[in-house]
Amino acid sequence: MPPTENPAEKTLAQLGLSRSGEVPPLFAEACAAFDAAIASVSDETAWKTLRDRWLGRKSGVLTLIADNWLKPASPALKPAVGAGLNRLRAHVEARLEERRAALAAGAAQTASHIDLSLPGVTRPSGSRHILTQVFAEVERIFLEIGFSVVEGPEIETPYYNFEALNIPEFHPVRDDMDTFYLDVPRSFPGPLLLRTHTSPMQIRTMEKQKPPVRVIVPGKVYRRDNPDATHSFAFHQVEGLAVDTDITFCDFTGTIEHFAREFFGPGVKVRFRPSYFPFTEPSVEFDASCIFCGGSGASSGGVCSKCKGAGWIELFGAGMVDPAVYGFVKYDAAKVSGFAFGIGIDRLAQLKYGIDDIQVFFQNDVRFLRQFS
Repeated sequence: MPPTENPAEKTLAQLGLSRSGEVPPLFAEACAAFDAAIASVSDETAWKTLRDRWLGRKSGVLTLIADNWLKPASPALKPAVGAGLNRLRAHVEARLEERRAALAAGAAQTASHIDLSLPGVTRPSGSRHILTQVFAEVERIFLEIGFSVVEGPEIETPYYNFEALNIPEFHPVRDDMDTFYLDVPRSFPGPLLLRTHTSPMQIRTMEKQKPPVRVIVPGKVYRRDNPDATHSFAFHQVEGLAVDTDITFCDFTGTIEHFAREFFGPGVKVRFRPSYFPFTEPSVEFDASCIFCGGSGASSGGVCSKCKGAGWIELFGAGMVDPAVYGFVKYDAAKVSGFAFGIGIDRLAQLKYGIDDIQVFFQNDVRFLRQFS
């Protein structure tokens, strides 16, 4: 069917057809014209153009055939024209759908094609957070010397967080200004709080386990601090406990010194200063020589900015377990002894890597975190 002459635009009388036997060849010619046209369709735009040309409601070829061939046909020709039009419509619709599916399949295959000759795309690899790395290093050191790792709830009762650790109700650390207390229904049996340290799990462990006990308790803790370069309302600790029948102060100091040298290096020096904690007696503050100035207190610019010229850096508090604590777990204070310590993971990471602001641990800045991957 030449594009310059469209038989569908003429009536059967204008085409010189008057017998029903002349109708099938006319539809065969139309079908052949459509098949030739669809064979050249190679993209979606050409497909839509052909579809609209043949199936368009106003000027499509099939609409013209219905208007010019079928409607004005004589009663003798109408059956043949109607049957031919139905067959042609079914053929056109079927071939258009086949071609659409073929074009879609070809597009999908092209989109999914992988050119192995192209250079690969390098994706940045993830890594453990710096605090997770420090946690793992601390755990490794203590696991190697016989400690176990236990974990406990972050929501605690005042009994486990304070009383069982020899911190009575009148102690200042139980003030609302230091602790996050939770709003609970009046029907609840007692108050709840966000733990201020991981020591409650030491009590829970001793309640369930008889000596010997050697555990460390890693986890997140909460205190009502105003966030700044050295403080955060949420931070991380590893608290440790060792209880047995013959543990001495020398065992305690040896364990802490071993940890410091494993974590900071064999050249680090250590010292203990008297201090006070409700759950240990005697209590000490543990210091290590400044790893940035080698303990000299000086740097190339004058005074060391990390230790403020002291040559020492305070690490954490520790001490021998106060005998009063044993009474809460039904241990015989006359037969057992032990030590406890509380290590700030955030502070360890700051000291080891020279980080001045604790807030960067929680900001998820990839530029910062990538330095420790």
